[in-house]
Amino acid sequence: MSRTVVIIGAGASGMMAAHFAAKSGAGVILLERNKKVCRKVMITGKGRCNVTNNSSPDNIISKTPTNGRFLYSAVNFFSPDDTMAFFESAGVELKTERGNRVFPSSDKAADIVDALLRTVKKDGCKILTEKQAQSLIIDGNRISGIMLTDGEAVKADSVIIACGGASYPKTGSDGSGYALAKLAGHTIKEIKPSLVPIECGGDVCQRLQGLSLKNVNFSAHFKDGKKPVFSEQGEMLFTHFGVSGPLVLSASSHMKKGEVKDYRFVIDLKPALDIDTLDKRLVRDFDEFCNKDFANSLGKLLPSKLIPVIIERSGIAPDEKCNSITKHQRRELAQLIKSLEIKPVRFRPIDEAIITSGGISTKEINPKTMESRLVGGLYFAGEVIDVDAYTGGYNLQIAFSTGALAGQSSAVDEY
Repeated sequence: MSRTVVIIGAGASGMMAAHFAAKSGAGVILLERNKKVCRKVMITGKGRCNVTNNSSPDNIISKTPTNGRFLYSAVNFFSPDDTMAFFESAGVELKTERGNRVFPSSDKAADIVDALLRTVKKDGCKILTEKQAQSLIIDGNRISGIMLTDGEAVKADSVIIACGGASYPKTGSDGSGYALAKLAGHTIKEIKPSLVPIECGGDVCQRLQGLSLKNVNFSAHFKDGKKPVFSEQGEMLFTHFGVSGPLVLSASSHMKKGEVKDYRFVIDLKPALDIDTLDKRLVRDFDEFCNKDFANSLGKLLPSKLIPVIIERSGIAPDEKCNSITKHQRRELAQLIKSLEIKPVRFRPIDEAIITSGGISTKEINPKTMESRLVGGLYFAGEVIDVDAYTGGYNLQIAFSTGALAGQSSAVDEY
């Protein structure tokens, strides 16, 4: 008689766990509290779904600052190559973009979700939507099933908790997995937002609200440290509360020490030009507009919305004629353009974060199987575990890898 595996959460990790458990001969029941599966997958990568990173297992580990080594067995068991092969064999054409980010060629997350749904249905998995686990049934330190919020008991030989973290609660990642793990005696590491927009002090961001900058360098410095904890070139966005966009989300996952207000952000608006080249460019522009006001001379160099802020910070009077600006003033202006500073204050709320930092302690999970070290037959997969990575497809790969390993392990579990 085949084993019964119950999986709590039909997201990326839960769906992959279901496939591997079924493939290994188990009868699989997938519980999903929403009406539809994979709600969070649908909104990842702005709806395009950055499904993995086309790189090695070692690279996935190196891009996972929180407990990356814990993932060694999982990402070698089911690697980025395996993820790409899985979706391509399920009929999804993929493409690799800048930074080895992998997307469906259609740019539609729905294609990834459809492929997962088709696969688990073909595997014979039973999907129960609008069903929520309330507690675990544990007999003699061994899982024997779960109790649903509607009072129904579901028997199981193994249970996989794969219901996400605490970010984007409307998608189902509402932190309920932590509560279930706690009932089994597990330690929950402090929950914090990661890959999250950041609120900033002053009025500069409000004044620049809606301005998107491309090909800028964004760096985050801890206190007075000269070496940044994060520095990368790409896109960012000013909002009514502060800053967002790919660079900012990435920076947030590097800000592990101290408080957010202990950092400072530096934006290089012209990373392709060194200070001398930029100075020469300013000389040319000032020569062209020699009899005009300084306020009217920067239109070719900077976005119009940014000009008043730069003028204000430069200390040069807006009505100063370009031909009377000194070499020292010009060099200071070049330096400002290369290092515009913004003061971060706090992360946005966790329900705006793409992923959660913190979760079930990795010390209490067997990394070779994803099984609880405290309760037999209880497994974990995905964001509910205390692992989080940088942006770029790494977190979805972690979900697929831990899901695959937990799924197979749960189906062949001998006790």
